[in-house]
Amino acid sequence: MWGGRFEGEPSDLLRAFNDSFAFDFQLFAEDVEGSIAWANALERAGVLTSDESSKLTNALKKIAAPRSFTDHEDIHSYVESKLYESIGNIAGKLHTGRSRNDQGATDLKLWLRKACDEAIVNIRSLARALAKRAANEAATPMPGYTHSKQAEPVTFGHWCLAYCEMLVRDIDRFRAAKQRGDECPLGSGALAGTPLAIDRAALAKSLGFASATANSIDSVSDRDFAAEYLFAVSLTLSHLSRCAEDLIFFSSDEAGYLELPDALATGSSRMPQKKNPDVLELVRGHAGRAIGELTGFLAVMKGIPLAYDKDLQLDKEPLFRMRATLAVALPALAALIEGLKLNRERMRAAAGAPMLIATAVADAMAWKGVPFREAHDRVGRELASIEKLAKEHGVTLDGILAKKNAFGGTAPDRVAEAARVILSRIDGEGSQETLRSAQGDQS
Repeated sequence: MWGGRFEGEPSDLLRAFNDSFAFDFQLFAEDVEGSIAWANALERAGVLTSDESSKLTNALKKIAAPRSFTDHEDIHSYVESKLYESIGNIAGKLHTGRSRNDQGATDLKLWLRKACDEAIVNIRSLARALAKRAANEAATPMPGYTHSKQAEPVTFGHWCLAYCEMLVRDIDRFRAAKQRGDECPLGSGALAGTPLAIDRAALAKSLGFASATANSIDSVSDRDFAAEYLFAVSLTLSHLSRCAEDLIFFSSDEAGYLELPDALATGSSRMPQKKNPDVLELVRGHAGRAIGELTGFLAVMKGIPLAYDKDLQLDKEPLFRMRATLAVALPALAALIEGLKLNRERMRAAAGAPMLIATAVADAMAWKGVPFREAHDRVGRELASIEKLAKEHGVTLDGILAKKNAFGGTAPDRVAEAARVILSRIDGEGSQETLRSAQGDQS
């Protein structure tokens, strides 16, 4: 593609360090899609005849995706070489007025758009699994924790809904990233714009973008969409990691609140009794790697002068790795949530332990007129007789839960309603209106 300026062949060392085909072949479908759109734009601009455009687009549609490593610098040179093999010198007209800079930026945006859609679909599936468990377990008591210490009773359904809220925010982040990346760089050339009379608005529309990018220098060097995608992935995996950490503890021998499904746990080659939470541990581990991918990406981007620099070739591998990770982690965790076997008796017993009802006893005393700080002090000094105090004030586990009926609380009725609301929010059906309506119901 660029050999005319040079007298000798590139060094094998250069090829080994410079070529990107080994990973950017994953942009094949997007490169073909963008090339077809460009061929049509060239025809509309009068650069190609109708016959030439048809030959190019038909040939592009017939190019087979690469199945293994081939001797090409990148995916763009692979597609172009296949065009030459198919239709001869007409293939050389496709790159008129186009640069690999705007071509690559467009390919990546098309790929990221699909990656965001895929993430949203998989996050929704996990959120639905949690919301359905919340509806079914709205009244299942369990200990709630702060500082990794048992604090107050909650329900398992309420715990599920906490992660639903995180996942709904994750969906919004991917949607917002996709919206901000909804501008088409194609037609920006190497950095100064194309010299052809290209209707960039029509070109953008033909590729499904809302508009064309406004500045050709920014167009070829902008990777904000990629950074936002990596941030959204890293935060999503951080949420999954927290969920995994909870479930690892809940399934431990010490807690014993639940058992993992056999199909999503592993055993030990040495200890026959073991049932290990490998899926959850891997989710936790991948969250750390995702943060590293984001940090590394930003470190590459921070010092790049305008416009395009070869550093930007390093933008793709983190994205490919994180999309692949998310595509496996989310469905695996959704299936695990669906298959959990709860030990409800043990959860209830733990939730009703004397120390967990202490706060409710202090609240009951305050309800009867004792200043809360005084009640707090007395309960703290009389923990040894907390069960007696609970009986005196009519405090029971079910009563504790029922009283937490303010919006967002753990009362079983409130949790059941919240599960219904979150399901509609997960699917994006009037989420804000539904939420406001639910908040108004408490009055």
